[in-house]
Amino acid sequence: MLGGLLFGFWRICEIVTLIPVLGMLAYFVDGFNDQRQLTPNFILVLFIVSVLACAWAIVTLFRLSSTRRSAHFVAFIDLAFVGALIAGVYELRGIANASCSDFSASTGEIYVNLGPFGYYGRQSSEGAQLSANVNRSCAMLKASWAFGIMNIIFFFITSILALLLRRHERERESREKVVRRSHHGSRRGHSTSSHRRHSSSSRRYYV
Repeated sequence: MLGGLLFGFWRICEIVTLIPVLGMLAYFVDGFNDQRQLTPNFILVLFIVSVLACAWAIVTLFRLSSTRRSAHFVAFIDLAFVGALIAGVYELRGIANASCSDFSASTGEIYVNLGPFGYYGRQSSEGAQLSANVNRSCAMLKASWAFGIMNIIFFFITSILALLLRRHERERESREKVVRRSHHGSRRGHSTSSHRRHSSSSRRYYV
């Protein structure tokens, strides 16, 4: 019971933190599509992984009984998402040290072309002007990167909890088998005893 509650709690945490990532990265993907430009890998990888991970978390949360029975498979998929999220966070690592409140061509540490959303960091050695919406773009990317790191931890936790769920499920099944065997044995004993009493009472004795 406690294992199921903990698993459900962390699944909800995953869903709550992945939905903002989907919304923010979808904003970038839609902007690139509108301009008929290819979405950069550092956005696309984390976006795709977040979509799949969120869908997986929702399905396994609402089908918790099936999750218990196939807990080893659930744990394996969760670990796979841990690796995929690490890849997505690694692709977006350039935003880690960004200062989204202080942009200038002279202080930018990295240069990222965000296409229709402008540029982040040092655009050119001559110090060209940055896009007006770069602060919001930077903040959204940095938040997505942070939520990605959080979900690496969350999915690792749920993979461990899934294994514990399977262990508890096996223990419960073992107890139920013992109870069924005990109940079946007591019924057989009662039936045999009743049959013997009936047989003895139905005997006729002749002198």
